[in-house]
Amino acid sequence: MKTILLLICSNIFMTFAWYGHLKFKDAALWKVIFIAWGIAFFEYCLMVPANRIGYGQFNAAQLKTIQEIITLTVFSFFSVLYLHEQMKWNYIVGFIFIVLAAFFIFHKWN
Repeated sequence: MKTILLLICSNIFMTFAWYGHLKFKDAALWKVIFIAWGIAFFEYCLMVPANRIGYGQFNAAQLKTIQEIITLTVFSFFSVLYLHEQMKWNYIVGFIFIVLAAFFIFHKWN
C-alpha cells in the first residue's frame, strides 16, 4: 500500500510538472521549464522510493503497469478539473484497454 500511495503522490507532482503550465501560455518558456524541473524534483523524491519499496512485492513490469494506470487516473482528473477539458468516450475506452492490459500483466499464466 505504501508503494501505491507514493506512486499516487508522485504522479500528482508529475502531472503538474508536465501539464500544469498549459494554463499559463503567456509565461516565458524558460520560466516554465525551470518551474517544471522544480516540481519534478519532488516527483522523483517520491517515485524512486516507491519503486524501491515496491520492487520484490511487484516485478518491474508490474510496477510500471501500476504507475501507468495511476498516471492515467490522475491525468484524467487533472484534465477535467484543472484544465477544464472534456472526458470523451473514446478516452475512456482507451483507458479501459490499458486496464485490460494490466489484467494480462498481473494474471498468473501457466
